[in-house]
Amino acid sequence: MTIIVCPNCSKKYRADTNKLTTRKKFLVRCKTCEHKFVINLEQPALVQPPVVEQKVVEPDYASTPNSSKSPRKICVTLSKGGVGKTTTAVNLSAGLATAGYKVLLIDTDTQGQSSFMLGKKPPAGLTELLTGELPPKETIFPARPNLDLLSGGRSLAGVKRIIDKKSFGSEWTLAEAMEKIDSDYDYVIIDTSPGWDQLTVNVLFYADEILTPVALEVMALHGLSEFIKNLHAIKKYKEIDLKYIVPTFLDTRVEQPKNIYRKLQGLYGDKVCTPIRYDEELSKIPSYGQTIFEFIPDGDGAADYGALVRTIAKNKNILLGGHSSDETSQIA
Repeated sequence: MTIIVCPNCSKKYRADTNKLTTRKKFLVRCKTCEHKFVINLEQPALVQPPVVEQKVVEPDYASTPNSSKSPRKICVTLSKGGVGKTTTAVNLSAGLATAGYKVLLIDTDTQGQSSFMLGKKPPAGLTELLTGELPPKETIFPARPNLDLLSGGRSLAGVKRIIDKKSFGSEWTLAEAMEKIDSDYDYVIIDTSPGWDQLTVNVLFYADEILTPVALEVMALHGLSEFIKNLHAIKKYKEIDLKYIVPTFLDTRVEQPKNIYRKLQGLYGDKVCTPIRYDEELSKIPSYGQTIFEFIPDGDGAADYGALVRTIAKNKNILLGGHSSDETSQIA
């Protein structure tokens, strides 16, 4: 056992550090005064100078839970709202499932919009998984063939508070809960809420890849730049890459969105995917509880999300949508 002392309030904690982490240096938080400080097991003094608070929620320590065979875990996230995160997460998941992959869609938003967009009302979901109220398998709801849903909702607000009160390992709560589930899938797609909180941090510590929808508007580049800066706070403790930038709301009739798309390509190169064109039909889909491939399979939206599925799966032979939009000739 090791005694850990908070340098701010002198509160003492007894901990078996051999079980907490395989590393020698990690960040902890005092439950009494909420102070965060670094523990370095290689030095005689366990308490190090306090760290500067980040704009995002910092992790408590940096161990990695054991895992067996793992699917591709893709987090669909951006701090800014209104960029098409849920629409992208739902239609990407549905497209991969239609292509024959086994997919789990996790909704970490308190609004539970993924369930609504799929036309489902699951009796249980992510809250019951994280609190342990139900066995893991009973928290998952079949939404479509090959597509399962771990739903969000208002009850997640309470879960966030529970996670925030943990002294050690709070950022691994989701990853630990998923250990007995995710090996059943080829893909786990996680939809997040806007902003940064403990649940979003949990998603970033669980996922391996980040897909960021970026609305083609004036503040798009600034919002993406700020997100990447904040992501560095996570990457200090967990390897995770921003692999895909998905431009959304491309109106080919207007020059400004096309210019912003070109700037994204110039700044981020191959990370930038085929843009999702603006389609009035996309705004109608949620009220019907259908995916883009079900509602209007021969439209622009289905074609563009089909192109995204091919990019993610790295399989050009997947046929989705009425016509291919892989070549962005409309922006030339």
